[in-house]
Amino acid sequence: MPLTPPQIFRRRRIAVFSAAGVVLATAFYLPLTLLAPLDETSANVLPVDLPVAAEAEFSFPSYGASAIGALDRAGVLAQAGSSDPLPIASITKIITTLVVLDAKPLDVDEAGPTITFGQTDVDFYNTQVAQYGSVSPVYDGLQLSQRDAMTVVLLPSANNYAQSLANWAFGSEDAFVAAAAVWLEENGLENTTLTEPSGIQDTNRSTAADLTELARLAIGNPVIADIVSTSSAEIPSIGTVSNSNALLGIDGVDGIKTGTLVVGWSCLLFSADVTVGEEVVTLVGVVLGGPDHPTIDAAIQELIADATAGYSEVELATAGEEFADYDTPWGDESAAIASTTSTAVVWGEDEISMTVEAVPVRLAESGENAGTLHVQIGAKTLDIPLVFSEEIDDPGAWWRLTNPQSLF
Repeated sequence: MPLTPPQIFRRRRIAVFSAAGVVLATAFYLPLTLLAPLDETSANVLPVDLPVAAEAEFSFPSYGASAIGALDRAGVLAQAGSSDPLPIASITKIITTLVVLDAKPLDVDEAGPTITFGQTDVDFYNTQVAQYGSVSPVYDGLQLSQRDAMTVVLLPSANNYAQSLANWAFGSEDAFVAAAAVWLEENGLENTTLTEPSGIQDTNRSTAADLTELARLAIGNPVIADIVSTSSAEIPSIGTVSNSNALLGIDGVDGIKTGTLVVGWSCLLFSADVTVGEEVVTLVGVVLGGPDHPTIDAAIQELIADATAGYSEVELATAGEEFADYDTPWGDESAAIASTTSTAVVWGEDEISMTVEAVPVRLAESGENAGTLHVQIGAKTLDIPLVFSEEIDDPGAWWRLTNPQSLF
């Protein structure tokens, strides 16, 4: 049956509007799909294998008290023997010189003021000789710089010069003792007591833990550290003075101070630089109350070796190692990888944890930032950057047009 004119008109109108609808839909659909922002693709974080550090084992001497620590961490690595304050002998002189430097500071290359020695200083010499103390010569009218006087105190361990230095800096031995008590309290050495500046009296006492902290203070003072690392020095009017530390230069030992009170009571406050991997670790510690210096020197060498073995260089990340991966809806794949190999020096008892923070991604170039590997080693935090292993590119027009559900 032929269509009537109204029917033909209606069909034509539908066709026109349908075509217009297609044109309008296409006009909106194409730019919306081709230009729509992509959804972020989240990372799939991979399990992390934690490195394993070596365990430390120590062989401590059975006598007196001993402790060893390291500058890169608080407290001691290990200790043994008595926990009571014990006589420290001439280790006293480290405290004496630090207290004097607190009142009369010097730069590392500075000689300091001139000290003129008098009859009081000659009397100090005679008193120490009468007590069989360690001395260096002095005479009325002798003049030395503060630096030279401190060198005589620390290298040959001259008791009379320790007294003279304290008397010069504070006016009397009592005033020095009072100043030393304040200094010890301010520096947290609560178990250390000084009654005189030379160490000849067994009333100068401390614990192995306190003395390990004292070693840190000594090495941290550039003047003291420089003097105690010197094997010998030329002192005007006195001549060559030699360091009493027989371990100096052996197994990395670069200080600090010997102590001998009576026969059968030898001590050494020590520091040593040892190499672990590509890092230098500074060890500090003390042995108190050994039978003689050769015996405690051998014990300290063993402690240094034990402590060195307790450190290890561990690999935290290898170049190219994957810590997360990405799989986009349009089939591009990439991974968050370490761009370089990263290592760290770890003490055996340090707890190690790792957390991967991988960024979500839309598009990325190879080598672009992909996040961070957060590493916790004891109290120390390290951040290792991660990068994309492969490019994540735009999926292209065809995928966009055929996958609108992934875009809207």
